[in-house]
Amino acid sequence: MGFTVRMRAMSKISVLNRRVFLLSAGAATLVVSSASALVNAALGDDMASTQLERTRQFEDAYQALVAGTKPIEGKIAVELPEIAENGNFVPLTISVDSPMTDDDHVKAIHVLSTANPLAKIATFHLSPANGLAKIQSRIRLAKTQDVVVLAQMSTGALAIATQTVKVTIGGCSN
Repeated sequence: MGFTVRMRAMSKISVLNRRVFLLSAGAATLVVSSASALVNAALGDDMASTQLERTRQFEDAYQALVAGTKPIEGKIAVELPEIAENGNFVPLTISVDSPMTDDDHVKAIHVLSTANPLAKIATFHLSPANGLAKIQSRIRLAKTQDVVVLAQMSTGALAIATQTVKVTIGGCSN
């Protein structure tokens, strides 16, 4: 009879320990999720999400092209896939809203990447003889990043457009 009493006492202890463990785990989960929600609310959704990398090469190339001017948005249409299954061959189409006359035309379109080993992907030089400010090409992207397009106008204005491309397979070895 003494043996069964001990067994009951031992089973109560193990049940009690299991309950304590489960209650502790639940409380810890609640504390962590509450803390995460508070941090996200304090920082805002933009700061809580991860920022895409911008290399020093990109910053230098961008500053050299912008040269202190403020680019305008809305004149450039960039067609890139949201998700590129292979970063080696990413189709790109760029159209710039311009009359392409002698007085008002696109002189150059610069394509930059924010995380490739070399930031300057391409520069396309145009003239009024082109008749349409539109280019199509394929680019190589090392990883998920922003593609920045700058259009240099004959009037001295600079237009900008940015689009993010998620690369699922690395395109560059670096």
